[in-house]
Amino acid sequence: MKFFVDTANLSHIKEAADLGILDGVTTNPSLMAKEGIKGNENILKHYADICALVDGDVSAEVLSTDFESMVAEGKALAAIHPNIVVKVPMIKDGIKAIKWFTDNGIRTNCTLVFSAGQAILAAKAGAAYVSPFIGRIDDSSWDGIQLIEQLAHIFMVQGFETEILAASIRNPLHIVRAAEAGAHICTCPLGSILGLLKHPLTDIGLAQFLEDAKKM
Repeated sequence: MKFFVDTANLSHIKEAADLGILDGVTTNPSLMAKEGIKGNENILKHYADICALVDGDVSAEVLSTDFESMVAEGKALAAIHPNIVVKVPMIKDGIKAIKWFTDNGIRTNCTLVFSAGQAILAAKAGAAYVSPFIGRIDDSSWDGIQLIEQLAHIFMVQGFETEILAASIRNPLHIVRAAEAGAHICTCPLGSILGLLKHPLTDIGLAQFLEDAKKM
């Protein structure tokens, strides 16, 4: 399973890259705003800065909801760097735009996916990635991991090449369960990735080893 970091924070991206396990980055308007990135020119420059830090796909989201505007935005985003993947919302014009991008050699990430039906449409249109938001599904009293399992089965049966990108990850356990369920990628904050490092028995064992080493 590949690891993407879900952020627009350059220091977090660099820290994840320095770990040697980073495969890509996802962003969205909320994450850009959190970092104080405003204005189209500054947003495009920030995407270029992100691409300079990571040797992998970087999802850059369109802000429009109509076909023509999404295509225009997506073309501008794709021109920033070869690793840019245009992030498109799961709406009717979004599917139409994904098909246009696919036909014109631009890779896409279909975001805000909450059902198998939506994911099937995105895969049929040629999306490189579909992003089911498992944390938000859990918030609505459904099982986000169950959706990952369902998509993994459907994509295998149908031979879809679209990758399942588990999004809205809330904690390290989400990452482990998404891996078990067949997600190709997890995208999450740096803190969730670092949380995988932690176990109290590791701390206890290391402390004991270090204490014993003093006796050697």
